[in-house]
Amino acid sequence: MTVASSAPARTPFALTGSRALVTAASRGLGREIALELAGQGADVVLGVRDPGGSAELVDELSAFGVTARAVRLDVLDLAACRTAIDEVTAELGPIHILVNNAGGGINAPALEVTEDDFDHVWQLNTRSTFFLSQHVAKSMRTNGGGSIVNIASQAGLVALPLESSYCTAKAAVVHLTRCLAVEWGGYGIRVNAVAPTFIATDGTSEALADDDFRADTIERIAALHRIGVPAEVSGAVAFLASPAASLITGQTLAIDGGWTAR
Repeated sequence: MTVASSAPARTPFALTGSRALVTAASRGLGREIALELAGQGADVVLGVRDPGGSAELVDELSAFGVTARAVRLDVLDLAACRTAIDEVTAELGPIHILVNNAGGGINAPALEVTEDDFDHVWQLNTRSTFFLSQHVAKSMRTNGGGSIVNIASQAGLVALPLESSYCTAKAAVVHLTRCLAVEWGGYGIRVNAVAPTFIATDGTSEALADDDFRADTIERIAALHRIGVPAEVSGAVAFLASPAASLITGQTLAIDGGWTAR
């Protein structure tokens, strides 16, 4: 189990014996995070909208010698999520690592964001992170603790034009990470977050295909001046989930190539 309340073991990065749940795990960052956790020895539950469409990924994870399952999780339907999590934990055992990866936003001037737009972005990013963490933490509390890693964004640390609702939602995730860490530390539950810059995934490919946008983004990634790749996020998630990070909680790690340093 990934809960260290004392000094880490001699293999502090290993996740063998842990069980992880990753939301929005079918592609992009979620897929890479699931593969990284499995590669470190964790059994992995994939939270996806279409479990049948994730058979190939389940096979890839199983090739690491771990147990892998895909379950239907639409984070906008929290009641169904709770039921699915309870069913899979009854089958496989309790969750030790939760990665709240589901999220997304809209591009719109703040003067044009509708109430429905704002509510959708908030529910997708912040509301889901809060209530899925709450549900899994209840089990972690009775099973010795665990690790929660929230996927925030550099948008939660700096202002991005045309992304006011997304920036607001991710800033809330950053502060929620602190709040939950403080409340749940006594149960052996660590709560951290990562805040990536623009990462080359299918979700960002359209925006990054615009030459002007890509050039501006690379310039703003102020130290390294390049677009990130998913593996540069998944390794950080695995670290925060592992016993190597046993004294780290309430933190948000910016994976931004120096964007927020300038």
